[in-house]
Amino acid sequence: MLNLKHLSIICSILVVAIISMSACHCRVLQPNDLKLIEETCKRTPKPNLCLQLLKGDPRAPSADTAGLALILVDVIKAKANEAEKTIKQLLKQGGNKKALSECAVDYKGILILDIPQATRAVRGDPKFADDAVSDCAVEADICENRFNGKSPLTHVNNGMRDVANVARAIIRTLL
Repeated sequence: MLNLKHLSIICSILVVAIISMSACHCRVLQPNDLKLIEETCKRTPKPNLCLQLLKGDPRAPSADTAGLALILVDVIKAKANEAEKTIKQLLKQGGNKKALSECAVDYKGILILDIPQATRAVRGDPKFADDAVSDCAVEADICENRFNGKSPLTHVNNGMRDVANVARAIIRTLL
């Protein structure tokens, strides 16, 4: 009788453990989850950057192509917010106030115009999303060129341009 009682307790513990594991929503990245990410990133101008950004986002393994594009739109938004903070710091330190102020306007435009347009359009009319993320790259280049080769924002601008171009390549597969 004692063995049957122990077996019953062990089975109960196992059932509770299995239910608890499935309830925690833990997800281990499986090779099949990576297939869409890898295939999508191969078609971008910066496949390694694409893989780094998408593999680092917990939403990516279960996303479709439009979902992957939206993740990168979120990265663009984060980069634009980072740019705004950097510009504010640089304005406090001095430097080319005219160019920095104009760059602040460029990045504010990305945040209030381009990001919302891209977010709405990815699953609606991807052509408008393509235009919006393309504009993000253009604005970063315009900002960079304002400094005539002496930009304190080169790293920020290059990062924005690179992510925007990767996002654009993914969005173009939706057209």
